[in-house]
This record gives sequence, C-alpha cells and structure tokens, in this order.
Amino acid sequence: MIDFITIIDYIGTFAFAISGIRLASAKQFDWFGAYVVGLATAIGGGTIRDILLGVTPFWMTQPAYMIVTGLALVFVIVFGKYVIRLNNTFFIFDAIGLGLFAVVGIEKSLTCGFAFWVAIIMGMTTGAAGGVIRDVFINEVPLIFRKEIYALACVWGGLVFYICMWLGLPAALTQLISAIGVILARLLAVKYHISLPVLKGL
Repeated sequence: MIDFITIIDYIGTFAFAISGIRLASAKQFDWFGAYVVGLATAIGGGTIRDILLGVTPFWMTQPAYMIVTGLALVFVIVFGKYVIRLNNTFFIFDAIGLGLFAVVGIEKSLTCGFAFWVAIIMGMTTGAAGGVIRDVFINEVPLIFRKEIYALACVWGGLVFYICMWLGLPAALTQLISAIGVILARLLAVKYHISLPVLKGL
C-alpha cells in the first residue's frame, strides 16, 4: 500500500515536471528537450538531497518518477493550448511542487536520523534545487537568486512541520499542513510583493 508521503512525492513530481515542461515549451524546446527539463526539475532537488544524505538517489530504484514525468509531458501536449496560455500555470504548479517536495525532503532526512535543522535544509534543497536546475537549462536567472520569497518558503514550511510534531499531530496531517504552509507563503509573498532587501553593488 502506498503511504501518504509517497503520494505527496508523486504529486510533487507531476507538478514540478509540468512547471519545467511549460517553461521549456515557451522556449520552443522539442518534446525530448521538454521532457529532460521536466525530469531535471522533478528529480534534481531530491537527487542532491540524497547524495548529501548518503543514500542512493530515489529515482534510481523507482522508475515511477520517469513515468510520472512522461505523463506530465503528455498532459501538457494534450492540454497545451489551455496550460501554456494560462499566465499563472507555471507559478501555480511550481508553488505546489515546492511545498510538496519540501515536506518530502524533511521527512526523508528525519527518517535517515538527521537533526531537525538538517531536515529543514534538506527540505529547502529538495524544494528549490530542482527549480534552479530548470532555470539554468532554459537560460533564466534562477528564482532562488531573485528577491522573491522562494527558498525561505521551504524554511517556513520546516518550522511549521516542527511545530506540528511538537503538538503531536498525526504524521499525514503534519505533512499536509506543512506543504500548505509552504504553498501559502509562496502565494502570499508574490501576491503582496513580500521580499528580502536587495543587496546593492558598492
């Protein structure tokens, strides 16, 4: 039976893959190129996380992530005229993927026996690093390096996760609330233009 965190992981993979494929389509990539960008977006952060945690990267033992990315490509191809033309599509799917992957990173780090502060960093890495790889592939300045709240939303999600654990909430509820916390932080930051001060050149 598939547990809740695995379901979150697959949904996050689908959402992040769509965000990458959608941007690749805007750059006029072919189907294979779009698939590669979507896959890198979906598995990039988790791969870096697993290497740092000293475990085999998750996608090397479970081909499901390749299949989910393929389904995301088919989804964009079939519903392309609706998905690509919606200005907020990339942002929505990216925010969902960010929140879900942050939770997956936190949960896996804790399962491996690391301290919670490490889990927060790994949650941020899982959520944000795939987007960095995606933006590099399509020749854009990565979101994490702009003034928008992005990686910090993952840190906030980690704090929410910790509070839920301290309150003794069930694991599935903790994961869900934390993911929603990240997504809301990202949505509110963009809607109300909340950002950190820009470091200006001297």
